Amino acid sequence: MDAFSLDFEKPLQELQDKIAKMESFSKENGVDMAAQVAELNKELEDKKNELFENLTPWQRVTLARHPKRPYALDYIERIATDFMELKGDRRYGNDEAIIGGFAKIDGEPVMILAHQKGRDLKERNKRNFGMAHPEGYRKALRLMQLADKANAPVICIIDTPGAYPGVASEERHIGEAIAVNLREMFNLTVPVVCIVIGEGGSGGALGIGIGNSVMIMENAYYSVISPEGCAGIIWKDGSRGPEAAEAMKITSNDLLKLGVVDEVIKEPLGGAHIDYDVAATNLKAAVKSHISELSKLSDDELKNQRYERFRKLGETA
Repeated sequence: MDAFSLDFEKPLQELQDKIAKMESFSKENGVDMAAQVAELNKELEDKKNELFENLTPWQRVTLARHPKRPYALDYIERIATDFMELKGDRRYGNDEAIIGGFAKIDGEPVMILAHQKGRDLKERNKRNFGMAHPEGYRKALRLMQLADKANAPVICIIDTPGAYPGVASEERHIGEAIAVNLREMFNLTVPVVCIVIGEGGSGGALGIGIGNSVMIMENAYYSVISPEGCAGIIWKDGSRGPEAAEAMKITSNDLLKLGVVDEVIKEPLGGAHIDYDVAATNLKAAVKSHISELSKLSDDELKNQRYERFRKLGETA
């Protein structure tokens, strides 16, 4: 069984294993089992469609955290060229949990900022699991203001469980760094497009999340706190995370209905980790479409639209 299979995917994995054994037996023994294999493949496809069309909020959370899910750099190398990473906040140091730099998308210059998680233990330590310190947000703001001067649209790729809550982070004023970003991002005069590709956790996500357009991948989530954290506060029991995920309305479709996001970007059946190229193609098309529309607005219209977008969040009909 695949070590990266999620619990709810076990019936699919069992069918895949059965198909693989049948194909191996057919090849080794010269027995024609094409009809049986075709039948099992159809059963697998039907089960897969049924399963992924009816995922629970908690199952989507586990997909958002899938260890093989594409991270920011996986998308950047597929949607952009000439990515030139720029480092440092010019005040303290460089935070590897947030990356940023100029790039081109189909020849058009943009500034890309992103949380970057680690694929293996060494990189996870380097990237601090995608949890940024204050210098990460100050670097992000420096680069956004540089993009503003260069008249380059800003693309923010969000994937973090939250800002780093440790002592060092507090000593360097993580709350102030995020608050300043929230304020200053409203003053940018270029289009700002944000995409949640995995986890969108609290202020850590919002620190680079003030966009004219905010999108989310189909199996990502965006929330003020993790489901386990919510369960720990409400019920003093983090194991009730699945129950909290249901109540919090943090999945892509819920967020679209609530007006928190503007578009849900389709993923390959089974999740973005199934086919990086398809996921990246869909993300690129959405980003280009939103930038194209936003580029028609004047500087003041962009600022006003961004301000009004966030002011109306939470309004009831």
